[in-house]
Amino acid sequence: MKHRLLSGLLALVLVLGLAPGALAAPPAEEEAAQVLAALDIMVGDENGDLALERTITRAEFTKMTVAASTSRDTVGDTVSVKPYPDVPQTHWAAPYVKAAVDLGLVQGDLYGNFNPDQKITLAEGVTMVLRLLGYTDSDFTGVWPAGQMAQYRALDLDEGVNCAQNENMTRRDALYLFYNLMVTKNKSGTYHLNVLEPTLNLVNAAGELDRVALINSAMEGPAVASANWQNALPFNASTATVYRNGKAAAVSSIQVQDVLYWSKSMRTVWAYSDKATGTLEALSPSASAPTSVTVAGKTYAIETTSAAYELSDLGSYTVGDQVTLLLGRNGGVAALGQAPGEGALLYGVITKVENQSYDDGSNGTYTARTVTVAATDGSAYRYQCSEKSLEEGNLVQVTVGDSDVQVKRLSKAALTGKVSADGAKLGSYALADDVQIIDTYESHTPVRIYPSRLAEVELTGDMVRYYALNSDGEISHLILNDVTGDLYQYGIITDVNEVNVSLPTGGFQVSSSYTYDVGGQELVFASASTIYNLKTGPCQIKMDSDTNVERLYNLTERKLDRVSVSGNFAVGADKQQYALSEQVVVYVYENGDYLLSSLSRVASGDYTLTGWYDKSESAGGRIRVIVAK
Repeated sequence: MKHRLLSGLLALVLVLGLAPGALAAPPAEEEAAQVLAALDIMVGDENGDLALERTITRAEFTKMTVAASTSRDTVGDTVSVKPYPDVPQTHWAAPYVKAAVDLGLVQGDLYGNFNPDQKITLAEGVTMVLRLLGYTDSDFTGVWPAGQMAQYRALDLDEGVNCAQNENMTRRDALYLFYNLMVTKNKSGTYHLNVLEPTLNLVNAAGELDRVALINSAMEGPAVASANWQNALPFNASTATVYRNGKAAAVSSIQVQDVLYWSKSMRTVWAYSDKATGTLEALSPSASAPTSVTVAGKTYAIETTSAAYELSDLGSYTVGDQVTLLLGRNGGVAALGQAPGEGALLYGVITKVENQSYDDGSNGTYTARTVTVAATDGSAYRYQCSEKSLEEGNLVQVTVGDSDVQVKRLSKAALTGKVSADGAKLGSYALADDVQIIDTYESHTPVRIYPSRLAEVELTGDMVRYYALNSDGEISHLILNDVTGDLYQYGIITDVNEVNVSLPTGGFQVSSSYTYDVGGQELVFASASTIYNLKTGPCQIKMDSDTNVERLYNLTERKLDRVSVSGNFAVGADKQQYALSEQVVVYVYENGDYLLSSLSRVASGDYTLTGWYDKSESAGGRIRVIVAK
């Protein structure tokens, strides 16, 4: 049985990738339709309607067959002779019928006619598809179509097809038949899609079709949306399927300076709005032929020749200029844009303040005070900043001034409330679809989180450091203060040494030392003046920077019945379900030693399991450590 198309909706395919599908099931209808549309084999009408319930004619099926052949790009709009008496040169399908005749894919009836408007039966369609795979009539014995139908079933071409051999095919039957053809090996042992696209290797050795690579190959672009961007598309944008930043969207959501990609056959537009504004710091490998550019301390690949020209020494920009990069779907520079009007570019936390050397654009250098900002989009940016009061850990917004980019300190903007179960609201505020959220603590590099991580978490006190609203009154940016615990490391305290003794001269000698394991590495946390009253066992290693341990905390025990690897949850001895951290640490305790293990191993083994959590789920906690005995 062949592996079929890996499942998932298109929006997810373009952001998250692919996951294995069931081996024996036919592909989902929308997936098969996407594949055939990307290959320009089956496309809908001007509204995208595939009319899958309608029966299909011999002429229509022949066009699809030629579109699925190696001659698909060589068919002209007209023919000089009529291929059959009943297919004149003026017939819309004449070029395809002629191509099919030349390829040996079709035959006329006993009277020499093709019958283009006659409904096609499954047996007739199967015969044509088998010819695409290199089979000839001489490969089959017996009366037609017995041998052909047997081979059709043996090759699993029948998955999803619901008509009998002598019944008229619907367009849905044709959809599945041609999809199955793509992931079927021809007579020579090569998958048919790899014959059509020999340089892309779209079907791997296991028979899995790489839908991402296929759709990428069908895309055109990039182009930058201007005021009348719809007029530049080769199809009517009003009936197109639109995705913006990986999510289904309306045509009206596309904004000027969005970077656009499209597929005519799929009648789909993909729009991306990511931008980067700051000082052009460097071009690599040279200004004469740049392939990457560094802006605000971050390096971007240059995606298009037009962007490379604009950034080169032949273009409009030089090192030291303020630029706005328009980023494509792969995060590369698709074009240069206009800086947004005065207002915030990004929000974040300063993680580093230093003096940095810069190219002055005249073969020299200069030094400037520089701050690194960990932004709510999860990236770090570097900006020159003369403001002496800014320090590590400060909340800031980066704004566009008249002639430069400015970093301004933010005042705290607190907010309390409960996040809804679907992660769509915080208290009375809706979260924007593209909301950016980071969790912070002191000068530790923040971690980006997503609304689903906060589902049903009660945000109280100072848990929200700052929030910003968009023009619709939705929360667009959210900076948290030590809410999730995902910033920290988790492990096992293996040895405790606490000293608290009175001295003969008066007073006390107080010190402590704790040996702990993180990821299989043994480390020590010690204090010459403090006892933390810890015990051996699972712990949180709380850090106030990327390198400095502030202190250790013991975790709280919870007996478990079982864990789910795929669902990322555990069932407690109380039969309640508890969320696991995405980075849950697993140890097996044997002969007095803690041995690093994996969730999949202990889930399937004969172990007694104990989970250890940092705080309640309503406060953002998770099971961080699992010990199996």
